Amino acid sequence: MNKERVRKLVRELIIELGEDPTREGLRGTPERIADMYEEIFSGYDSDSELSVQFSEDSDAVVVKDIKFYSMCEHHMLPFFGKISIAYLPNGRVFGVSKLVRLVEKYAKRLQIQERMTKDIADELYAQGVKGVMVLSDAEHFCMKMRGVKNDATMTSAAYRGYYERKENREDVVAIIRNSKSSLL
Repeated sequence: MNKERVRKLVRELIIELGEDPTREGLRGTPERIADMYEEIFSGYDSDSELSVQFSEDSDAVVVKDIKFYSMCEHHMLPFFGKISIAYLPNGRVFGVSKLVRLVEKYAKRLQIQERMTKDIADELYAQGVKGVMVLSDAEHFCMKMRGVKNDATMTSAAYRGYYERKENREDVVAIIRNSKSSLL
């Protein structure tokens, strides 16, 4: 990203909105927005580091409530929520932080929730695991503050491999949806 070009474009936008980019409250805004965009759109250049794996097998691995923040590609307004990932290892497990990095890789882009959910599942499944389930719950400011102005939330899901069959995912969905549940 060319931060200087973004800064100039934001300055022009401020002028187009009828504001004075030199007034006290707006003086540093173009620079702050360029810095913010570099951070919140860092997913284009990030690596999920899924190559960091450990020899271990497990019946199921579930990581719940990974927080994410993204930007709707249609209105460039935030959407945010939590993602839960379940996978069936094939003799190797991933470091838990790598699953968080995987979510951030796709969340920190101009995005739609459905594609983000699918891309996370696809990349994890491509690592050779037996099955993947990704559940994503989010609130969308493009719906809350404009258009229909409604507080509805959205859930999207992606299933790969073993979890494509409904009966194979019911127990794991129950673990994810029940915040006090455990495998016991």
